Amino acid sequence: MQPLYPDIKPYTRHNLAVDDRHTLYIDESGSPDGIPVIFVHGGPGGGCGRYDRRFFDPEKYRIILFDQRGAGRSTPHAELTDNTSQHLVADIEAIREHLNIDQWVLFGGSWGSTLSLLYAQTYPDKVLALILRGIFLCRDEDIQWFYQNGASRIFPDYWKDFIAPIPEEERGNLLSAYYQRLTGENELAKMAAAKAWSTWEGRCSTLRPSVQVVDSFSEPHRALSISRIEAHYFMNNSFLEQNQLLRDASKLADIPGIIVHGRYDMVCPLDGALALHDAWPNSTLQIIRDAGHSAQEPGIVDALVHATNDIANMLSGEGDQRG
Repeated sequence: MQPLYPDIKPYTRHNLAVDDRHTLYIDESGSPDGIPVIFVHGGPGGGCGRYDRRFFDPEKYRIILFDQRGAGRSTPHAELTDNTSQHLVADIEAIREHLNIDQWVLFGGSWGSTLSLLYAQTYPDKVLALILRGIFLCRDEDIQWFYQNGASRIFPDYWKDFIAPIPEEERGNLLSAYYQRLTGENELAKMAAAKAWSTWEGRCSTLRPSVQVVDSFSEPHRALSISRIEAHYFMNNSFLEQNQLLRDASKLADIPGIIVHGRYDMVCPLDGALALHDAWPNSTLQIIRDAGHSAQEPGIVDALVHATNDIANMLSGEGDQRG
């Protein structure tokens, strides 16, 4: 098994104001002259952490982490105004321009795969390669599976805790019921809903139970941004047309990609990854036989580190294209 690279600290940090309301946190680590790679975190609303730098060889990569609007260290926290998929794509492009990068690699998991695909379909000439994990296509069936009927049958004990904050008469549309509480004025109801929402996601993310993963999701600051921003996006169809990412997969034709997906992913089932791979001939799909959704599972870690090394080797002769 390939382990993560050692923990490293950023060599520089940025606070980039992208409009009058939102300011993004960005940091850079690794080699300033390396292959630029941007880590696109999940959620939406999850934010980045020190763990996320460790998928990349710091001698080969210029590693860029950023917190999306409303997430992590970006401000204002958990803000929903002017927070759409189109805003986030524009933010990634603003970061590229701010850092004077010509082309880069995008590395994204779960919602990060969604946003990476959307950016690559919008700016294909700016993308050297894609490394994607836990594919999330934001289709109606994907939302229904996790928040109404599907995963509930795999984890019925966890599901009881998830639906507990919602009265029985509102459980026919749990997404709407949660959204009302997460955007309401009752702070106690908001935080109870945030914790239940995020704990459900954390519990379902790994093949084997992980206290560390659940604790990360349910930490109050993170739970609030994950739950509010996810509910906001999913209530608005993630600001995408139905099946948009598969429909526009032809725009990825010249971009090489590696897709890593756990066979027992209960948050984003494997059929989405297979559909993307079928629509994107320039991709390879690695199905990890003993893993779920989380990037912290050993088989997923092994595949992702191998993927970043493979992409670095593939690009090693293309130094003239790098920022």
